[in-house]
Amino acid sequence: MEAIKHSHVQVRGLNLHLAEIGTGSEVVLFLHGFPEIWYTWRHQMVAVAKAGYRAIGFDFRGYGLSDQPAEPDKANFLDFLHDTIALLDLLAIPKVYLVGKDFGAIVGSMVAAAHQDRVAGFITLGIPFLLPGPDGIRNHLMPNGFYINRWQEPGRAEADFGRLEVKTVIKNIYTLFSGSEPPVARDDQEIMDLVPLSAPLPPWFSDEDLQAYASLYEKSGFRVALRVPYRTLGMDCGIRDPKVTAPSLLVMGEKDYVLKFAGMEDYIRSGAVKQFVPDLEIVFLEDGNHFSQEKVPEKINELIIGFLDKYKKN
Repeated sequence: MEAIKHSHVQVRGLNLHLAEIGTGSEVVLFLHGFPEIWYTWRHQMVAVAKAGYRAIGFDFRGYGLSDQPAEPDKANFLDFLHDTIALLDLLAIPKVYLVGKDFGAIVGSMVAAAHQDRVAGFITLGIPFLLPGPDGIRNHLMPNGFYINRWQEPGRAEADFGRLEVKTVIKNIYTLFSGSEPPVARDDQEIMDLVPLSAPLPPWFSDEDLQAYASLYEKSGFRVALRVPYRTLGMDCGIRDPKVTAPSLLVMGEKDYVLKFAGMEDYIRSGAVKQFVPDLEIVFLEDGNHFSQEKVPEKINELIIGFLDKYKKN
């Protein structure tokens, strides 16, 4: 990762951490999810740069090496939307290819729907086009012990995570989110109890990777991460009659637990998502899970670069 350059830029009063590689005239902006930071895109950023593109990843406010907002308990998805557009303005990037994963796909959906003129192409991994609000992730139709329901309760995740070292929390979440079933706890359990202490790391996730994530969450904590996405998923983002006009690609792992969310698989496989994203290609990876960009990076790199090359300006 030595070739990736790091810096901080001031965006809307906060210093946001930027990771960047490549010098192409066409720019790919990577939007991370949870429990991730820019580092989740390490394989893709290097590959995209080698293919002739400028790759940028950044830590959202309150994540990783970026500043905490002045009022963390008021952070919401609109902050992340406005930060993304302000970052593009600051870097004088008129149009960008967006690649979003997990809740980064929700931020990307907001950008692509609200700022169509700024998006040359739109790729999501693990989550299709979704906006925050009651029609997004329908966690109220999931069991009470569903992890999103638990983490939306003020103080509950804080107490659960606080029993363990940050490194163990990250390991447990990566282990849980690597499975094909949504994490659901019994009434007498917390989410962290679902992972045995002896559980190994996923084979594609190294101790070095775990330490990279843990060191940054030790700095940032989980305060903003629990607020955005989990505790602001139901907020009305104010985007009416959303439509993504840019060419788009959705990559889902067949083993991604998100497919078991209420209504999610039907939304994707029926093509209902295309009412919002008409120019959408959907690819399912047989061996992909919720971390396909890290588990099978070569396949994800090939899909992303193939998409970029198809739609880049000649």
